[in-house]
Amino acid sequence: MGVDIDGFKDILGIWIGESESAKFWLYVLNELKNRGVEDVFIAAVDGLTGFKEAIEAAYPKTEVQRCIVHQIRNSCRFVSSKDRKSFCAGLKEIYNAPTEDAGLEALARFEEEWGEKYRYAVKSWYSNWENLATLFKYPPVIRRLIYTTNPIESANRMYRRHTKTRTQFPSDESAMKVLYLATEKIVLKWGKRVHNWGEILSQFTVMFDERIERFL
Repeated sequence: MGVDIDGFKDILGIWIGESESAKFWLYVLNELKNRGVEDVFIAAVDGLTGFKEAIEAAYPKTEVQRCIVHQIRNSCRFVSSKDRKSFCAGLKEIYNAPTEDAGLEALARFEEEWGEKYRYAVKSWYSNWENLATLFKYPPVIRRLIYTTNPIESANRMYRRHTKTRTQFPSDESAMKVLYLATEKIVLKWGKRVHNWGEILSQFTVMFDERIERFL
C-alpha cells in the first residue's frame, strides 16, 4: 500500500509467496519499480525479515520507519500482565518525545526502570533504534502518517474476511482473483486525501527538495 504525490492511498500490488525473505521482497520492489514507482520517500515496515535490506537495494534513498505498534507488541511479549500497563506508559514517553535526543534520554530512564527485569524487551529498542527513530525528523502531522502500519493491517483484515470461508483454493490464480475483487472494494473506501495532506506536502517539498520537484 502506498500514498501517492496527490495524497491518495492505493494498493500498489498483491503478491502470493511461499516465504517472506529478502529475495521475495526485492522481487516485489523491483516489480513496483518496473511498473513506474520511481521513488519512495519513507517506507513504514513491520520488521519482516529481509524487508529493510530489500528496500535499501531497490530504493537506496528511502528512509525506513519501523512500526512503533509492532515494536510495542513484540516488547510486551516478554512482560508479565501485571507490569504491562506501567511498561507501556514508559514506552510512550520514548516514542512521543519531541526530539531523538529526548527519546534516547527517555529510553535510558526506561532501561533503568525495566532493564534488569525485562532485559531483552529493552534491548530490542536499542537494536532497532536506527529505524524506530526516523519519525523524530518529522513534525507530528507526518509522524502520525508513518509511525504505524495499521492502514495495511486494516486492509489485510478485509482480505481475510473475503478468504476465511474458503478452506483452500485450487490454485494461486483463483486466490488472486478473490484478493483482486476485495482490493477494488477496499480502494473504493479511500476516496478522500490523507488528512492534512497540504501541510504534509509542504514539508516534503523542503525535505526532499529535488527528488520531489519532478513529480509536482
